[in-house]
Amino acid sequence: MRITDIEVIPVQAPGRTLVPVLVHTDAGITGVGEAGLQRRWQAIDGAVAHMKRWLIGEDPMRIEHLWQRMFRGGFYPADRLIGSAIAGIDIALWDIKGQALGAPIYQLMGGRCRDYVQCFLSPTYSPASMSAQTTDCFQIMTSGLSEPDGVAAQAKWCLEQGHKYFRIGPPADGDLFEPRAAVRRLLDNLRAAREAVGYDLELMIDAHARLTLPEAILFCREAEALQLFLAEDLLHSEHVEGYRQLRQHVNVPLAAGEQWAHKWEFRQAIEEELVDFVRIDICIAGGLTEAKKIAAMAETHFIQVLPHNPLGPVNTAAALHLNLACPNAGPQEVVFPPATMLPDVFECAFALQGTQLSVPTAPGLGVRFHREAARRYPADMTEPPHFHREDGTYTNY
Repeated sequence: MRITDIEVIPVQAPGRTLVPVLVHTDAGITGVGEAGLQRRWQAIDGAVAHMKRWLIGEDPMRIEHLWQRMFRGGFYPADRLIGSAIAGIDIALWDIKGQALGAPIYQLMGGRCRDYVQCFLSPTYSPASMSAQTTDCFQIMTSGLSEPDGVAAQAKWCLEQGHKYFRIGPPADGDLFEPRAAVRRLLDNLRAAREAVGYDLELMIDAHARLTLPEAILFCREAEALQLFLAEDLLHSEHVEGYRQLRQHVNVPLAAGEQWAHKWEFRQAIEEELVDFVRIDICIAGGLTEAKKIAAMAETHFIQVLPHNPLGPVNTAAALHLNLACPNAGPQEVVFPPATMLPDVFECAFALQGTQLSVPTAPGLGVRFHREAARRYPADMTEPPHFHREDGTYTNY
């Protein structure tokens, strides 16, 4: 079996641009993957165009061999852009292997470690991620999500719906983000949530790497009494050493990694045990081949894996297979439940049942991509919010 073509087919879904990558073979098997950096999909398309010149004609079953060549073949080690392109191809190669061997990917990665994958959902990201039954909750959230009463109402609703985790972030005023004020408002919102639901929900926060070390210390010290499940990406991703200092000053479980591109960027945080959870973005950090290695590195330090999953059904499926095959996997992030994200384009062999993802039994990834339907959703050029402080300086979104 040989690779005959590789296509990047970006599509525009409500709330997200998705970057599916299709790898075709002369055996009639097509694998589907997904690349990250979705707002830079033209760069992904260009990177894949360079790689496929030599990938065509290669054996798709030699996944590790092809990964190494893609990572090192451009002389410069892969960064987030090349890592995203590699990820899309790598996931598709695993899909091909699973289809060729008649087995789900998690079976090829060592077999199933658990009966289901528990999720934490993020319904605040977009109304597109919600079913019709959640409309009333969405109105509550959008009208008062940044204030304690609105957050308490959302937490109560999530508990009633069977959720086990509840995650919020520091609020901004439009594109204006003042960190210390945002930290104080976040603490007020967390206290309101804890008062509303007690300890029946695990509380989580995602700071999107917006805080300095002093701001992160301020937040964590005040939050210790709330017994958070984790505090995610408090510091800029390029400031790994900051987590060492943060560890020395606070007693809150820490998570980081969604912006790291490969195992070497995770190495220090894992080996020095600077975090309790690694947030691997499978669609940026080199795909399933690299994610399984990072998870194994984390296991040696009793660090849990929480894959970052802000994208579509392919990313969700890849994270599901990884979590099923990893003994140290924690709950799975799901921003867009699979049946709600362009179901005419992505046909999934798994489902979100309550707050759990079911175990796929179909060979390969368990996602079929319908290219004709995809043509109805051409990708847009989109931008995230560009957050700034009062003095005009920029910070992370």
